[in-house]
Amino acid sequence: MPDMGTVARALLLLGAANALPWLAGRILGARLSWPLDFGVALPDGARLLGQHKTIRGFLTGILGCALTAAVLGFSWQLGMEFGALSMLADAVTSSLKRRLGVAPGTGSPLVDSVPEAVVPLVVLRAPLGLGAAEIAAALVAFMLLDLARSILESRLGRGGVRQREVRCRVNS
Repeated sequence: MPDMGTVARALLLLGAANALPWLAGRILGARLSWPLDFGVALPDGARLLGQHKTIRGFLTGILGCALTAAVLGFSWQLGMEFGALSMLADAVTSSLKRRLGVAPGTGSPLVDSVPEAVVPLVVLRAPLGLGAAEIAAALVAFMLLDLARSILESRLGRGGVRQREVRCRVNS
């Protein structure tokens, strides 16, 4: 039986790594949104990572995890490692999606959520106090939360409530 307190702490770290870059993008818009791939395109013309992967998002995920880890009683260094591993896995997934011809910004809930959760959970299992049961429980919970987010986002429209409000104001 997994220790649900340990699972909850792992989920909070995953949430910080994945939600804070998105939140920073919503708050800051295009400001400070330098591309993580520096605009590099491969021979097929597709960007290495795409326009949705930014240095701002990468750093926000890492620093947000450091702060979250400290609040949860872990070292901030462990939080930075967790955030960096999650962001790196997310970047690799993004690159693979570009190679497969998936358009940037197109959500693939399970494809997107599994690597960015599995990599930090497995690599940092000892300092996080995670066993196989906790990793499995955290992964399943994270995937279900990501799937729910994706469904909600599709029902509200890609930009969510805020984008709809802006469209209404512009069109009025």
